[in-house]
Amino acid sequence: MKLSLENIKPDEGSSFRILLTPKLNEIFYWHFHPEIELVYVEADKGVRHIGDHISTYEGSDLALIGSYIPHLNFDYGVQSVVETVVVQFRQNFYEDPFYSQPEMKGIFELFEKAKTGIAFYGATKAAAGAMLKQITELKPFEQLMHLIKVFHFLAKSNEYTLLHTRPIANHAVLKEQERMHLIYQYVENNFQQPIVLDAIAKHVNLSVAAFCRYFKKSTKLTYTDFVNQYRINHAKKLLMQDANVTEACYEVGFESLSYFNKIFKKITGENPDAGAFEFGLPAWKYGCDKSLLNKDYKLY
Repeated sequence: MKLSLENIKPDEGSSFRILLTPKLNEIFYWHFHPEIELVYVEADKGVRHIGDHISTYEGSDLALIGSYIPHLNFDYGVQSVVETVVVQFRQNFYEDPFYSQPEMKGIFELFEKAKTGIAFYGATKAAAGAMLKQITELKPFEQLMHLIKVFHFLAKSNEYTLLHTRPIANHAVLKEQERMHLIYQYVENNFQQPIVLDAIAKHVNLSVAAFCRYFKKSTKLTYTDFVNQYRINHAKKLLMQDANVTEACYEVGFESLSYFNKIFKKITGENPDAGAFEFGLPAWKYGCDKSLLNKDYKLY
């Protein structure tokens, strides 16, 4: 199975990220990240796959996952209605001097246990889940205070199971994932600029030839093809927001409208301003959930 390094950015004005029901149930998303993750899910039944621990849950599940522990999205394969709250925060979150205070000792110990993964059950799971479902109704500062209350509540509970799983220990694998993460991050920040192989190769400390071999082997694409796919995905979103073709072309980094049209048709099978129209929308646009156009998040 392919293991992906997820790139996580905190919510605006916050030190952590909150995700509500990401709807990845049809995607096998086996991934890891430096951030610690607290996840609560409600569904008829599902699979809990964290590191080398595999089990099933019924009704709901609550887990605290330490840094770099690979895990599967909790809604994978779930066919019923599912509701998920995911909170992701930086790995040194609890190493701040604030958490060294005596009152925070329990929370500190909770995160130490989380290094191998924790699953909660019983009344603790139900109560903490209800608390987490309230968090989106709050402003960032209130969210932080509320989250600390959740951690404090979990720290006092004895209704938990240590999963005894391990973070990624293979240095070579970790280095490989971090290098690919740097590449994806570079593309995200520079896709509107001209494609310069020397710049991206230097960014990841490889020669141009070595970079091209590495990238093609890892992604089955040339770097240029990869960047163009990223640009076209972004162009789709602009066109969905009523930008015209010329605006989308230059906004995503293409320097030629004819080349943009050529690449757009190569990737989507349609011209950006043509095709089968219904209600004024081209075929690639019609009936498409806007969220599905944001495919770039899967890269991380």
